[in-house]
Amino acid sequence: MALKTGDKAPDFTLPSLTPSADLVNVSLSSLKGKNVVLLFFPQAFTGVCTTEMCTMSENFEAYKSMNAEVLGISVDGTFVQKAFADANKITIPLLSDFNKDVIKSYDVVQVDFAHGMKEVAQRAVYVIDKEGVIRYVEVTENPGVQINFEGLKKAVEELK
Repeated sequence: MALKTGDKAPDFTLPSLTPSADLVNVSLSSLKGKNVVLLFFPQAFTGVCTTEMCTMSENFEAYKSMNAEVLGISVDGTFVQKAFADANKITIPLLSDFNKDVIKSYDVVQVDFAHGMKEVAQRAVYVIDKEGVIRYVEVTENPGVQINFEGLKKAVEELK
């Protein structure tokens, strides 16, 4: 069942090797009291995903100034995400949903992707407020379509 604005965001804990080289587990519940931007993306090192993550990294400080944590989530493993972040100077934390639990709980599974790959993340954005309630949702129908950066920024600005 698709999550929508006003729903409670499902909690999760996922591993990350970015931006630090030390493995950390990041939980949504540990960020209560902050606004959170979840950026689901299909796969590291692909064109649209690289543009999306680089654009968000370039604007990371602007989101932090709005009391928002920005997290990228894909089914790539932590080592792939680390290489992706290092190669592209991505500074936002990238979380590995290698087991696909979170993309299923957020109902953002891209059944067919490219080169025969199945069940990667759809390109999707969830803005979650300080109390853990979803306030903005964008899910693109096609993984080649970029997110609406202006709509995302406006949604976060309204949560201040």
